[in-house]
Amino acid sequence: MYSPPPSVWPDYLTGQVERPVRVLLVDDDGHIRRVVAQDLMADPRLLLVAQAASVREGRKAIKQHEFDVMLVDLNLGDGEGLELLDYMKTVRPSAEAVVVSIMENDEKVLRAFELGAVGFWVKNSWFGNYAQAVLQVANGGASITPLLARRLLQRFDQAPDRVSQRSQPEGVDRLSAREKEVLRMVANGYTSTEIGTRLLISTMTVNTHVRNIYRKLQVRTRAQAVRLASLRGLF
Repeated sequence: MYSPPPSVWPDYLTGQVERPVRVLLVDDDGHIRRVVAQDLMADPRLLLVAQAASVREGRKAIKQHEFDVMLVDLNLGDGEGLELLDYMKTVRPSAEAVVVSIMENDEKVLRAFELGAVGFWVKNSWFGNYAQAVLQVANGGASITPLLARRLLQRFDQAPDRVSQRSQPEGVDRLSAREKEVLRMVANGYTSTEIGTRLLISTMTVNTHVRNIYRKLQVRTRAQAVRLASLRGLF
């Protein structure tokens, strides 16, 4: 069941009642779509701007509606949700995306992150937490379990097609000690709020570190930053 938001929601966090986080929901299962929609609409910090049931409808909704976070099912009736990630980053580059699936497939997870997703949920394990997860993503967090993050890092370490040392940006070497610490925590699935709590700094400061990491590593997403740092031996 949904619990009402706290009476005081810090005004520096994204998602105020007067300016809620806008969400686009794409899922071909009508029942799941209704359940998720109810969860989202129950929270005044969120605004469900549109729903779609296919890749075709999703492309149309992405083009027609302004939104901050897209929840997209991996398997749609006329294709894969992955198709919408690439399209979304072209049409709405500032929006974030979280892929939802009935099962965890490492190859699909990797591809989703490479296309710019900031989260991957298994439907059964995250049932009923959509509103909170959207708020975490909108505030710089990532919806990925520490176990899944560890599995992906292990796959990166074992990948036979590592990028050569010569062709990799030197950005990792320019990261400060604090930025490396933040990046390690990102790799373990912690949100910006959780990182701030553990490091005794504000969420805004954490997000500033994340932006600096992006700039120094020349990447656009947390998954890309984690992958590059792993290839360079930071983890």
